[in-house]
Amino acid sequence: MSNVIPNHNPDMKAIKYSLLLLFIAASAMLFSSFFSTTSLSSKRIKLAYKKAGLNERQAAAHLLNRFAFGATPGEVDEVVKMGLENWLNHQLNADMPEDSLTKRLSVYHDLYHSNTEVLDTFPIRQDVYNRAARDGYVSKDSINVAKNKAAFNAQIRAYMKVKGYKSEQDLYTQFNAQKIIRATYSNNQLQEVMTDFWFNHFNVSFAKNGPGRYIPAYERDIIRPNVFGKFDKLLLATAKSPAMLYYLDNAASVGPPVQRTQIPPPQTMDMTMGMTADTTRKLPPPPVRRRNAPGLNENYAREVMELHTLGVDGGYTQTDVTQAARVLTGWTMFPEGEYSNNNGLRDQFKKNGEDKMTAQGYWHDGDFLFNPTRHDKGEKTVLGHHFDANGGYPEGEELLEMLAHHPSAAKFITRKIAVRFVSDNPPQSLLDKMAKSFTEHDGDIREVLITMVGSPEFWDKQALCEKTKSPFELAISSVRGLNGDITEPLLLNNWIARMGERLYYYLAPTGFPDKGAYWINTGSLLNRMNFGLQLASGRLPGVVVNLAALNNNQTPESPEAALAIYSKLLLPERDLDQTIKRLTPMLHQNDAPTANNDGMAKAPQPQTTITKRPDNIVAVNQMMSYTLPVGGTLYASKPVITNNPMLAQVVGIIIGSPEYQRR
Repeated sequence: MSNVIPNHNPDMKAIKYSLLLLFIAASAMLFSSFFSTTSLSSKRIKLAYKKAGLNERQAAAHLLNRFAFGATPGEVDEVVKMGLENWLNHQLNADMPEDSLTKRLSVYHDLYHSNTEVLDTFPIRQDVYNRAARDGYVSKDSINVAKNKAAFNAQIRAYMKVKGYKSEQDLYTQFNAQKIIRATYSNNQLQEVMTDFWFNHFNVSFAKNGPGRYIPAYERDIIRPNVFGKFDKLLLATAKSPAMLYYLDNAASVGPPVQRTQIPPPQTMDMTMGMTADTTRKLPPPPVRRRNAPGLNENYAREVMELHTLGVDGGYTQTDVTQAARVLTGWTMFPEGEYSNNNGLRDQFKKNGEDKMTAQGYWHDGDFLFNPTRHDKGEKTVLGHHFDANGGYPEGEELLEMLAHHPSAAKFITRKIAVRFVSDNPPQSLLDKMAKSFTEHDGDIREVLITMVGSPEFWDKQALCEKTKSPFELAISSVRGLNGDITEPLLLNNWIARMGERLYYYLAPTGFPDKGAYWINTGSLLNRMNFGLQLASGRLPGVVVNLAALNNNQTPESPEAALAIYSKLLLPERDLDQTIKRLTPMLHQNDAPTANNDGMAKAPQPQTTITKRPDNIVAVNQMMSYTLPVGGTLYASKPVITNNPMLAQVVGIIIGSPEYQRR
């Protein structure tokens, strides 16, 4: 009898066993790579703070000053516990949970609309009037000259309510609010800092008619998702966005009319002379372009070189600008919304379909449209690069790729990053490293940032706290530092504007200057001091702060003790000896401030004699001295619970001090 078990195949069993082992090993590798991506990536980040003589806590505080909008209470401890490299890696990946932020943002429903939905929900005033007249709510004659303006406005409001229309200002208010909420409460702070940086670099503005309603989607869909990616992808995305197309007028840039080909005329025999004769009339000359008629617009071509890529000294000429503008003709908007048809193009796409329109030379990508009938089809040369005749949409992409990879772009972009994160005048040794990283990594912004933090120059003690906070940075860092609860962002936004930074309204394509000298003057310092006093006292409507809670609900026994405690909270890991020495005399002056009618401190007058409360703070900011009044009775439009007056005054002094103005 055979000892072989029926249907048993030893070779097959071995194969199955080997396959099982292979599957287990592959699965282990897969799961290992999934869970260790962060740790492996963080190992690649090497922070050079020890070479600069900083300890771990000082380095953590510096990271929070530059890669976040300031530290919240106890956040330095959290970063140290997490590990500086690990924290930075999470920031570069923007993968921290945002449950609390999402909840705060959930009330701003209109921020998630597409551009098409925005156009249909927030029509401009003239469109509302025209639609109301079309639908019979008002007479057409009353639009420009209404006999009863109040009645006309009431009819318009009723019409808007029926149609579900909203004011543009409602959209802008929500958008400003979300920026403040995100900057204050996002766990992915670096993403918000970089969003602020890149929006300013590729600036568009509510102050110009046209792009306003597209700006929320511009920041949401174009800027924020691309802040750590390849620069060329960000450049192309901004170039094709409706906000930029309108803001710098490229949507209206049109090439010359296509030259009509002259068909050879028929010939006849002159029976008398025996010769052929031309019996057709010559085509008329092309019409002279009327003033304000569509034509070539160089605005975007100029700014994409000077401000977006190469810099003012990037090696281009006016001829290059004109040629680039010709390359980018036909780059416009896809007709959107119920009332935007763009001379029938919307209907053509519906009738013919995308494939047929593409075959005709159109290029549709979301809100972007390349219109071949508006494109200059002649030959062009930009920066020595030749573009053949009869090119279409691809030559525009080719131009932007060439600019994004130009050596001047590597220097210009990385310098702007270094100015934002290091100092107003970053050392050339650092700039060289960052430009090299930009080139070697194909414009990868994440890699440039890693190179920057891996350089001792980023951590140099001369660069610590060298950057001057913008009004936005001052406001957000103050709320974060005091663990404030923002209940009405619009009121905080008004204070930011009062201090000199009206968010999203900077008209020039340069964006806000990133230099301390731009922000610091006597008037702005006075407003900054007043802001600190109102916030600390609890009299800034829309923001709730509890100073006692920051000190475990213990009230310091003296102003000196309060100054030491709250300086440490608001200025973590800084050498406070000189700061406290400079601010202490203010705690014991027997002067009372002068104030405006709204209760705000006003600029001191010469030879003023006053009593009761601290009046003057004399502070030295590098080589600049200034004198500001502090203290006094502060008033809010609505009464709120105020903090302990002594604590409020001490904290207001700290926020208004030169030391706190720097990050």
